[in-house]
Amino acid sequence: MQWLAWSILAALWMGSLGARALISPDEGRYATLALGMLQSGDWLTPRLNGFLYFEKPILPYWMGAASLHLFGINEFAARFWPGLSGLMTVAVVAWTARRLWGDATGHYAALVAAGTTWIIANSHFLSLDMGLTFFLTLALCAFLLAQRDGVSPTGQRHAMWLCWAAMAGATLSKGLIGLVIPGATLVLYSLVQRQFGFWRRMHWGSGLLLFLGLTAPWFVAVSLENPGFFDFFFVREHFRRFLTNEAHRSGRLYYFVPYLLVGMMPWTTLLPGMLKQGVQAERGAVFQPLRLLWIWSLFILVFFSVSRSKLPSYILPMFPALALAAGRYLSQLPPRRLQWHLPLPMLLWLVVLVATPFAGRWLAPGETRQALQSFLQVLALAAVLYLLATVPAWWVLRRGRPLAAVALVALGSLMAVTAGLIGHDRYGGVLKSSKAVVPQLASYLQADTEVFSVRYYDQTLPFYLRRPVTLVDYRDEFSFGQQAEPTRWLPTLEVFVARWHSLPKAAAVMRRGTYEELLQKQLPMRIVYQDANRLVVVKPEGQAR
Repeated sequence: MQWLAWSILAALWMGSLGARALISPDEGRYATLALGMLQSGDWLTPRLNGFLYFEKPILPYWMGAASLHLFGINEFAARFWPGLSGLMTVAVVAWTARRLWGDATGHYAALVAAGTTWIIANSHFLSLDMGLTFFLTLALCAFLLAQRDGVSPTGQRHAMWLCWAAMAGATLSKGLIGLVIPGATLVLYSLVQRQFGFWRRMHWGSGLLLFLGLTAPWFVAVSLENPGFFDFFFVREHFRRFLTNEAHRSGRLYYFVPYLLVGMMPWTTLLPGMLKQGVQAERGAVFQPLRLLWIWSLFILVFFSVSRSKLPSYILPMFPALALAAGRYLSQLPPRRLQWHLPLPMLLWLVVLVATPFAGRWLAPGETRQALQSFLQVLALAAVLYLLATVPAWWVLRRGRPLAAVALVALGSLMAVTAGLIGHDRYGGVLKSSKAVVPQLASYLQADTEVFSVRYYDQTLPFYLRRPVTLVDYRDEFSFGQQAEPTRWLPTLEVFVARWHSLPKAAAVMRRGTYEELLQKQLPMRIVYQDANRLVVVKPEGQAR
């Protein structure tokens, strides 16, 4: 029965990965990086739209390129690694809770993780954070199992080796954060608990050898091949991004609080009780797993809150730890008390259901309004799915079956969030993706037709074109690569105009303001596609000079 349940979960989890167009910026960026690696055969140096790109390490691009090779160039393959990472994170949480606290806790923890909004959403969105979260969760769980009371020396050694290997995977996924979060958590746990003995049980020699053996080869090789890598990656992308507003993603100190409260749904109301249980010492135990889980979670929240660079998915690694703590809490919670945790998420989804028919009235007319209204209709359906699944949970719980009730809530959350993500395609697929743009160019483009992106860049365009585009007067995250290879782009509009005139055929994507400016320069252009964000033009036949 358990294998059947896991099979159904896997089918629901992975089945929707390809149901939406990739959207800009993150999904298009990382899909393009993986596709470029697959097409070039260069598995050492990442390139975005043909330019050197060293903002993040190599492992996610390897996984993305391998997925595109196995499953073809499509949205399912592009999202396969975060989807698989999310599913494996649920499995690791279940396995760890079961080993620490028994079968019942393992079931509860797995259901909480599988039903947590932020884990579901990030597993079905192409970014680097779900892969990072999987490896960090694996490192955390391996450490918990290695240091738990009564573990054998052999079991401890093997679990610590797994912990070191997982930290290597996290470092290859997103950099030094793969060491910072585990290291800081252990230091804080030592100070809070006044326990330092586990530092002698870390297997430093073999562990560091394993960590460096997995991470050092790529970092050394890419540094030797690209002399500017070390300064850009370690200095700019770690320290300067954390300490300064260079990335233009600052936020207030409480920036992540709403994402924590909404992302933890439908289990948010469990947090106070979970925290109280985590503060209390576990009877008869020297090592305190719940306290470590809370220190891990709170450090992540505080660390990224004080950073000058913030994105909603940065706190994702705290959610599997909270799922472990929630599993332990639910396994000891009387069914009557669990009843009081069902109404709030039901009420919130009911508000969504009631509000969506009226929300469109506050939107300005136009294409954006139509796309958003279409998305809101699907969001109402998502609310219905959640309510249909969780109303029976109340009935089941009143008959003394709390695990079945939690399973229904988790199922409702998974279905609702998945439906909402699919529905977002009616907005994002229209206004934040180039999937609809490329077919309009297909009959015009030939293998050698140059495509320009003029003062504008949609990250998904190279992926759907299956080749890079020529940037015109656009820098942003390409600055490092443009300085290293200045012939790969056109720095000014004047250079572009001259290039356009010299070509027998060409196409370009731009904003309307740029189009109007080029019309004043009498540039020959014919519009073949336009929406609220951009225009696509081609050069009329016989206009070369």
